[in-house]
Amino acid sequence: MKSFYISVVLVLLVLCSSSSFAQTDSVSLTTIMEKTAKLVNERPLEKVYVHFDKPYYATGDTIWFKAYVTMDQHVPSTLSKVVNVEFINSNDSLMASLKLPVNNSVAYGSVVLAPLQYKQGNYHVRAYTQWMMNHEADYFFNKTVTIGNAMEKDINTSISYHGNINDKASKPGAKIQFTDPSGQPIINGKVDWNVYIDYQNNFKGKGQTDDKGFIDIPFTGKRLEGIPEGTLTTTIETKDKKTLNSKFVLKRAFGKYDVQFFPEGGDLISEVPKQVAFKAIGGDGKGVTVKGNVVDNAGNNVADFSSQHLGMGKFILNPQPGKTYRANVTFNDGSSASYDLPKAKVSGISLSIDNKEGESLQLKIFANTAFYQLNQNKSFYIIGQQQGFITYAAQTKLQQQVYSAAVPKAKFKSGIAQFTLFSAAGVPLTERIVFISQPDQLAISLKSDKPTYLTRQKVKLSVLAQKQAAPAQGNFSVAVIDESKVPYNEDSETTILSHLLLTSDLKGYIEDPNYYFHKPDTKKIADLDVLMLTQGYRRFSYSDVIADKLPPIYFLPEQGIELSGILRQFNGMPVFKAGIRLTVPDKHFSAEARTDADGNFKFENLSFADSSEVTISARNNVNSKAMRLTMNGQSFPEIAPNMNYPDEVLNIDTALDTYLKNSSKQYAFTRMLKEVQVTAKQAVKKPSHMDYGALTGLSPQADHIVNGEQFAGCNVFIQCLQTAALGLTYNDNNFYITRAYNNGNKTPVQIYMGGLAVDINALSSVVPSEVESVEIFLNDGLSGINRMSNTNGVLVVNMKAKPKGKKMSADEWKKLFPDQNAVTFQPQGYTLAKQFYVPKYSGPKTSLQANDYRSTVYWNPQVITDQTGAASVEFYSSDGKGTYKAVIEGIDKDGNIGRSVYRFNVK
Repeated sequence: MKSFYISVVLVLLVLCSSSSFAQTDSVSLTTIMEKTAKLVNERPLEKVYVHFDKPYYATGDTIWFKAYVTMDQHVPSTLSKVVNVEFINSNDSLMASLKLPVNNSVAYGSVVLAPLQYKQGNYHVRAYTQWMMNHEADYFFNKTVTIGNAMEKDINTSISYHGNINDKASKPGAKIQFTDPSGQPIINGKVDWNVYIDYQNNFKGKGQTDDKGFIDIPFTGKRLEGIPEGTLTTTIETKDKKTLNSKFVLKRAFGKYDVQFFPEGGDLISEVPKQVAFKAIGGDGKGVTVKGNVVDNAGNNVADFSSQHLGMGKFILNPQPGKTYRANVTFNDGSSASYDLPKAKVSGISLSIDNKEGESLQLKIFANTAFYQLNQNKSFYIIGQQQGFITYAAQTKLQQQVYSAAVPKAKFKSGIAQFTLFSAAGVPLTERIVFISQPDQLAISLKSDKPTYLTRQKVKLSVLAQKQAAPAQGNFSVAVIDESKVPYNEDSETTILSHLLLTSDLKGYIEDPNYYFHKPDTKKIADLDVLMLTQGYRRFSYSDVIADKLPPIYFLPEQGIELSGILRQFNGMPVFKAGIRLTVPDKHFSAEARTDADGNFKFENLSFADSSEVTISARNNVNSKAMRLTMNGQSFPEIAPNMNYPDEVLNIDTALDTYLKNSSKQYAFTRMLKEVQVTAKQAVKKPSHMDYGALTGLSPQADHIVNGEQFAGCNVFIQCLQTAALGLTYNDNNFYITRAYNNGNKTPVQIYMGGLAVDINALSSVVPSEVESVEIFLNDGLSGINRMSNTNGVLVVNMKAKPKGKKMSADEWKKLFPDQNAVTFQPQGYTLAKQFYVPKYSGPKTSLQANDYRSTVYWNPQVITDQTGAASVEFYSSDGKGTYKAVIEGIDKDGNIGRSVYRFNVK
């Protein structure tokens, strides 16, 4: 493992008054510093930041991104040469896994959102290196990405939840508005709805939309506490007799309010006045506005408070001996609740920091009388560190109850600094984190060659990167979007500043992280300090550092693709010094390796494309027929739920309305081509009802067909079928013809599967991935099925055809039982990087040219500034008129990061 030099700065504070620290020699202080340095040297921490071209997308889009890999204090990492990027859906299923080569600490790639694979919903992206797997998964880069659908949509929905499932007097429910693609409300639509918990139908009902397309759905029943993990499905019949289905996730829909209180330094201490921060959140995980007061156990009011930003705020409390305290909180909806504050410690010492504007932090240590009497004249230490680099250390003896000191901010870089007070035995007593704001970021300027442009006109952007007026050589990515098509709140963005300086070092969800970096002012600085008081620091625990509990190393930094395995004889004995050969035929590549005494072999630093066929063989060894070659598996981190779930968009149709309308225009021609291909390609006959004699009396063409591909990602077939089956209504554990059902005819349809009549329960055992199609017949034609079974309509489930057997050749038999001394397989390789297409226009649009509706007008992940800090990019504007937004982010060779936003107009 390569060691990295760490500088430790010991700050000597000269005793100049009775209220300052004095520096003296101390083995314990030196030990703490040495062990901290050891942690950073032996366990350097990597971070990954991913820059995306847009904040959200639609099916059919391509996601363009660039990954930056850093270590220590944001310097480009020299450790890992491979980064993993994964796309995960709301069901915590892996949709795409990309392995990207890292060159000069950066990697870039793309993901095509194929409509058959990616459905409308909330996804989350995580990125990490193998070295990062030695630490908690909280360190991985995580971002919520919302994907809408603008293709072939018949209905848009908007839902809101109301009520509290924990309040017996409350009446929880949902209010849904149904509109057509043009935004017109669906009036007097007949709606059937079902609520499912643990895949069981728990609540159901029916109603009708009002003159604005709304319907209120009340939730009643015995299992209300399970609603947050359930789903709500609706079926609406429109005036033109169309039956449209929708599905809504109820996760966290009815969560109750929660308020937590955080005394500065960790504890309330009797007779020590303290800042107490608080954070109030709603059921959706986001901050809510509150106000209230604090009373003691005698009912006396001792403090008033109100939130200042996103449910966060603070107040001063001076706990008195024998007193307990309770906070009475009023929420913005008028409801209220009371919370017990932490009990004050009888004996203790406190660390507080005033981080107001100025050149210094004001540190204050306050020991109460009981603690002072027990620890008078004992030594105490205070250490300030960033990313494990100690930049402040001091020692004093407790000779009075209050000590203070001014710590120059110049000793720190921008980012979170952790200050910890230790006893002479090296026990952490109290801790405080603060955010240091310094003018140490890269100054990146973008400038266009013209103030305004015409559509389809060449645009040239000049880049200049500087660090304190000196040229900066750096690696940057540039995204240009048509902002009129992609509106977004900049406070909510994930940026290189908000991630590397803030969220990557804090525990828990951070709402609107870029708020603190977007046009910062005095209020935002104060809000950021309150955030520091309410969020946990995740870098490391001093208790573990002092106890020499370093994180174990299970994974080394990847330098390339690695394939390893073991060669044994059939009797289980390892084969020593055997020759192993690896070949990648499509790359004309081969490599050799030798087994060790335990039969292990390894091929390192390989490079091949994903899905490449690789062969590893031991056939050239003596007696190779008696050898068995086994490959080692690869380790992947567990897929966890989205840690940034509050960023998930509830009403995607509404929130992405502007973007999806443009996407509908953009992909209109693409959709038409797709339909032509589907109807033209019928070379292979697929299973249908015509394959069964009992069903030949049905019409050759079903009234509705549900393609099996629509069940991709489905867990329970019957539940998915309820929303996919056009023309049918599911109620009382049966399917009915919607038109008949709405007219009072509650005769169920007859279900067939595999040519045999089955009841509804048979659908519970169907594996969704094995379904070829579902055919729906609104009448039984000439078959007589309904008359014989007293049913109305027919639903046919066609399963995929199983491969037919055939006589196998000797070579085919050999492939089934290959020699055990060779393996041919397709390991995960590098995902090939695509090039962003930049059209070239020679003039204004003509009547023969297609419209250019692109929302991402330009993407370039390889913008490198030269020795003068300069670079330039060129592209053409699209047909969109209005404001274009250019975003540049990146890092220089010394670890200085920067971001800039530039806007220009197209007329």
